[in-house]
Amino acid sequence: MATIAANLYQLHHRIDAACTAASRPVQSVTLMVVSKTFPGDAVREAHAAGEHRFGENYVQEGLDKIAELADLRSSLEWHLIGPLQSNKSRGVAEAFDWVHSVDRLKLAQRLSEQRPASLPPMQVCLQVNISGEASKSGVVPADLPELARAVASLPRLQLRGLMAIPAPAEGEQAQRLPHRALAELMARTNRQLGLSMDTLSMGMSADMEAAILEGATMVRVGSAIFGSRPRP
Repeated sequence: MATIAANLYQLHHRIDAACTAASRPVQSVTLMVVSKTFPGDAVREAHAAGEHRFGENYVQEGLDKIAELADLRSSLEWHLIGPLQSNKSRGVAEAFDWVHSVDRLKLAQRLSEQRPASLPPMQVCLQVNISGEASKSGVVPADLPELARAVASLPRLQLRGLMAIPAPAEGEQAQRLPHRALAELMARTNRQLGLSMDTLSMGMSADMEAAILEGATMVRVGSAIFGSRPRP
C-alpha cells in the first residue's frame, strides 16, 4: 500500500505537470492537504513529508486536531474549508489561520470582532456558488462585489480571494468552465473595487488539472493523499 509520502510525491508531480501545461511557474500553485476525517497521526505523517497547509471541513474536528497537534503549531497553517455557523465562529477566529467559506457579512463581522489582537489578521476567502446549485453554500456572483467591499473594510481580516466547489463534471473542458468563471469574477471584482485579491481556492483530486489551467493558486486535495475517507 502506498504511503502518504509516496502519494504526495505523485500528487506534486501532477501539479508540476499541470503547471507546465498551463505555462505557469510551479511556485504559483500551492497545495492544501485536506485532512478532514483523518487522524492527527496522518497529519503528522504528511507534515514529516514536507507539508504544512491543512484543511478541515468540520469546526469541532478541526479544533480538536489543532489542539492534538499543538507541538507542531508554529509550522502548521490551518484552513477551515467547510461551512461555518455564526455561533461557532469564536473558536475558529481564535484557532485557525484561514477561512475559505465566508459567504455572508454577518459571519465576516463576527470573525473580525473575535479575532485576537495577538494573532495576525485572519486570512479569508469568499465562497461563491459558481454553479448555481441550490444545495451549495456561497454568495451568488451578482452579490459578490457588495460583500467583497464590506469584508475588505473589516479590521482583523485580510480578504485574500475566492473559493468555489463547482458541480461535478465529466471531461476537462466541462470542468474548466466554472473555474474560468471564478477566475474572471475575481479579476473583474478586483478591477471594479480596486482590490488586490490574489487567491483562487479551487480544484480537488478529480478536477485539479482543469482548475490549474484556469488559474487556481491553491488546490485542496485529500483522497489522493490519504486514500478513501473512513466511514463515519
